[in-house]
Amino acid sequence: MPRKMGGKRGATLALLFACGLLFISTAKAADSGPESDDFEDGYVEDVQEEPAAAEGDEKLVYESPVIDPKKFHFADHFDDVEASRKKWVLSQAKKDDIAEEISKYDGIWNWESPQRIVWANDLGLVLKSKAKHAAISAPLRQPFEFKQDKPLVVQYEVTLQEGQECGGSYLKLLSAGKDTEQLKAFNDKTPYTIMFGPDKCGNDVKMHFIFRHVNPINGTISEKHCNKPKNRLEEPFKDKLPHLYQLVVRPDNSFEIRVDHKIINEGSLLTDFKPPVNPSAEIDDPNDRKPEAWDEREKIPDPTAHKPEDWDEDAPPQLPDTNAVMPDGWLEEEPDMIFDPTASKPEDWDAEIDGEWEAPLVDNPVCEKAAGCGKWKAPLIPNPNYKGKWRAPMIENPNYQGKWAPRKIANPDFFEDLKPFQMTPISAVGLELWSMSSDILFDNLIITDDVEVARDFAANSFDIKRRYIDRESVS
Repeated sequence: MPRKMGGKRGATLALLFACGLLFISTAKAADSGPESDDFEDGYVEDVQEEPAAAEGDEKLVYESPVIDPKKFHFADHFDDVEASRKKWVLSQAKKDDIAEEISKYDGIWNWESPQRIVWANDLGLVLKSKAKHAAISAPLRQPFEFKQDKPLVVQYEVTLQEGQECGGSYLKLLSAGKDTEQLKAFNDKTPYTIMFGPDKCGNDVKMHFIFRHVNPINGTISEKHCNKPKNRLEEPFKDKLPHLYQLVVRPDNSFEIRVDHKIINEGSLLTDFKPPVNPSAEIDDPNDRKPEAWDEREKIPDPTAHKPEDWDEDAPPQLPDTNAVMPDGWLEEEPDMIFDPTASKPEDWDAEIDGEWEAPLVDNPVCEKAAGCGKWKAPLIPNPNYKGKWRAPMIENPNYQGKWAPRKIANPDFFEDLKPFQMTPISAVGLELWSMSSDILFDNLIITDDVEVARDFAANSFDIKRRYIDRESVS
């Protein structure tokens, strides 16, 4: 008859049994999550428990940042997989300028924990594939209108979990209009208002800030590229850590770019972009031509100069040294190269096809300890009488008229836009990328009109995460 268990042992086994039931029920709940034909199922890897904080240390615990719809035009922390999947639309488009077999946007996206897990409930949107075109986008809760009293603030995290050799991790803020109504057609030709974020290929490292400016006269659109920051940004592409990217564009046309809260570039939409927003008031007259007699030569050969009678243009630059003598031990009768005595003709050598066979040449071993072998020649020394080809000295050109330039005329396409901040409204945010590295993780993407809101969002997500990682790395 089995012995009845009781006391501490029975209580322990009961606790283990209850934990097992909890584990099974949790697994079943995970398996019953939402599915989508457009994406892989999201998953969360096992997580080690956070080590207990030492006495006096801050207890770092992550909770998904609260998203108040009134404060954001767009916000996604990607922690709620079901809700996030409903926001994002996978592109089904094709690129129209490349071969059919590589034209599809077939890159794979997934919602999952980072490879370096900090907290189980902190997920991100991950580009899983490499060497594939990938595009995904989401509509804004409400379009961002560039008004005179509110800045545009774009902020998001990127973790290059496998590093980056060639590829981008930038965002496109898609322009409102009929071309962006169907996000399944999102591709590289889809109109955007701003492109922002990091990019690297080889040694070419960039922090893109490009905005598309509409010509107020004829409606044509041109891209304006922000001047490069003074300092290169190498670490975010190497250290495999989360990094926070923020762009602020203000109604006074000023802009500011921060990486991990540090300003790395700032300036004005009017003065720090190429090509500039406003064209020159005057341009070169395209019909003006340089006169045939116009003389642009500042100096000319002196026409009165003559070559001296004793100038010998044929004198060689070097001569044999007449004072040199052959060194002792020089073996003039010995060649410096001989046929290899150990070589033999290959069995398949055909004299009619390959010609007469000869052994390859090798250094003459007799010459190794000698001063030299072969016919001795005196070394060359500079010729004291060498002058080279004679040329007349240069003098000031009495007919010099200066560098010719076409006359200036009024620019018929001139305009002056003093408010480039008033860009095309934004209706969606998209990631349209190609990368040679996989597992690029995007997280905590927000668009707002309040810098303080963005700062608070980062404090409850990126900042606490980096503090945890930094503390863990030194423990």
